[in-house]
Amino acid sequence: MKVVILENPEAVAAYGTEMFKSQLKSKPDSVLGLATGSTPLALYQQLISANKNREISFKEVSTFNLDEYLGLAGDHPQSYRHFMNDNLFRHIDINIDNTHVPDGAAEDPLSAGNNYEQLIKAKGGIDIQLLGIGRNGHVGFNEPSSCLASRTRVKTLTQATIDDNARFFSADEYQPHLSITMGIGTIMESKHVILLATGASKAEAIKATVEGPLSASCPASALQMHLSTTLIIDDAAATQLRDIEFYKHIERENQALLKRLGR
Repeated sequence: MKVVILENPEAVAAYGTEMFKSQLKSKPDSVLGLATGSTPLALYQQLISANKNREISFKEVSTFNLDEYLGLAGDHPQSYRHFMNDNLFRHIDINIDNTHVPDGAAEDPLSAGNNYEQLIKAKGGIDIQLLGIGRNGHVGFNEPSSCLASRTRVKTLTQATIDDNARFFSADEYQPHLSITMGIGTIMESKHVILLATGASKAEAIKATVEGPLSASCPASALQMHLSTTLIIDDAAATQLRDIEFYKHIERENQALLKRLGR
């Protein structure tokens, strides 16, 4: 697990953007795993700008989102399909038919997860998976106690997650308590994982992810077993880590090596 600690959220987004740009330049038909929420928005804005400036193209790209609320159709303003269309897809040169979000309105939601798994497999697997992290260590909607080998499936949201997301729903609006989410096992099969975290509210979850035991009580801790994971966090999210200066030292050495190699 590579831990990159940067000064602020802007630097976090810029670092992550460069990793996605490098991926698309080296493999134009990449399969991208994407996330919703406030954390990746700055990264998406930078990818949109890079696309408009013709630095990168999404014409051959396929995408798979982590999760969706169960009970919301894709045109619902609080659905994650709507979020992705508004904040990324309609602003870039991607074929919308190549963008995939779990079907929150599926007639048979128990089969929808397996169908999603088959779609990912048919595309050859996810090349680079973007993640955020919840205050309780959840990734996607894999809440604490989720099986670390789980696949895409229906999951019940914790009250804490429901409360965190309530700000997106009006008082008289239906707020789902269930979701369809990629499983931890699905995420772990991605070739590379990038997790973004900013702000002091994520510090405890980041400590548990990086330095805590491998445990279903912090689903993101499973990333300790992934062969290629990069955590990009700001100083505020890093405050509870024991070895902050060591992580920064490692990143300085890595960047110096890449510079010597001309990369």
